[in-house]
Amino acid sequence: MTTIIPGIRQGLILLCTLLLAACAVSPTGRQQLLMMSPQQLNSMGEQAFAQLVRTKPVVRGGPATAYVECVTRAVTSMVPGRWRVALLQDPSANAFALPGGNIGVNTGIFQVARNQDQLAAVIAHEVAHVLSNHHNERASQQMAVQGGLAAAGAVGGGDLSPSTMQALGLGAQYGILLPYGRTQEAEADVVGLDLMARAGFDPRQSIALWQNMSRAGGARPPEFLSTHPAHGTRIQGLQSSTGRAMNVFQQAQARGIRPDCDRLR
Repeated sequence: MTTIIPGIRQGLILLCTLLLAACAVSPTGRQQLLMMSPQQLNSMGEQAFAQLVRTKPVVRGGPATAYVECVTRAVTSMVPGRWRVALLQDPSANAFALPGGNIGVNTGIFQVARNQDQLAAVIAHEVAHVLSNHHNERASQQMAVQGGLAAAGAVGGGDLSPSTMQALGLGAQYGILLPYGRTQEAEADVVGLDLMARAGFDPRQSIALWQNMSRAGGARPPEFLSTHPAHGTRIQGLQSSTGRAMNVFQQAQARGIRPDCDRLR
């Protein structure tokens, strides 16, 4: 029988206590593990954003910047907090939002987001990741996996071979972290649809956006080995959620919420 020395026992007890205390619920009712404070996340987000803008030129002024700022203001006016956006000179069709309120939009996004509603779908999706605590969840998963692997090594007397530790690491990645990544993406789609609809953007355009993405994306890895759902899977999920989002959109329209950012392009 394996004997757990007192220090290791205390570490395992502490790890279990932290895991139990960190249980939370996402905006869609999904159980989450959140072990970091908002202050820690905001600090990490600020540092990450500062590093990114050092590596990519920021487009300052001009119609494109005004257009992105207009769409971002409309989307983030629906949620609490102070949000800032930077248009980054980068040909890849990408965008991100970080804890702390920083949003980055690459110039390459215009290749696939061809009107204000499609750009709103991108920005709302990224903001939804923040609202859904996905950064906290991913970091907490990493912390839990690392703590679990360390405990496994200690319980085994610290003599686990490198190949065994590698196998444990791969199992943690593909068995825990990767499926959560796809779940988080699907959740951000649902939360983002509601957000863009409340801001007065047509949620049907999110489907057109991902159809554009699919045509521009080229070859992709198998869905099992990707942290993002396959384009077809994502489009199906959006189609199934569009009905409710359309009701929200029509209510926003009835209240006179009608963004007019395309005029700035």
